[in-house]
Amino acid sequence: MQSVDDLSYSDAFKVGLAQCFALVPGTSRSGATIIGGMIFGLERRVATEFSFFLAILIIFGATLYEMAKYWRTLTVHDLGLFAVGLVAAFVSAFVCVRWLLRYVASHDFTAFSWYRIGFGLLILIVGYSGGLSWTD
Repeated sequence: MQSVDDLSYSDAFKVGLAQCFALVPGTSRSGATIIGGMIFGLERRVATEFSFFLAILIIFGATLYEMAKYWRTLTVHDLGLFAVGLVAAFVSAFVCVRWLLRYVASHDFTAFSWYRIGFGLLILIVGYSGGLSWTD
């Protein structure tokens, strides 16, 4: 499979099921979808690209949820801040996703795996040494 356009509904459903593993605390949503896609036969680049397409829906849904939750606190003056935030998020996401897709095309996920393990251990060490409150 050379492109996201080549995905079947069955492929998309399988990757969506793999995304459900992100419900496990500490599991990366993008990691679950990318690795799941690769397990189901997608090329690394296609799985990564599709993972980002899935993220758009999730981020949009979370934004709508938060806006519905706090709509009473929003004013017309907030529109400028939303516009700046939207443009900044779009530009930075575009640059980062392009870089990541190029990186993934020629590298594996070993560095990312070690980062996740190391950062997880750091959080556990800081948490259990009293430097972080688990209940706040």
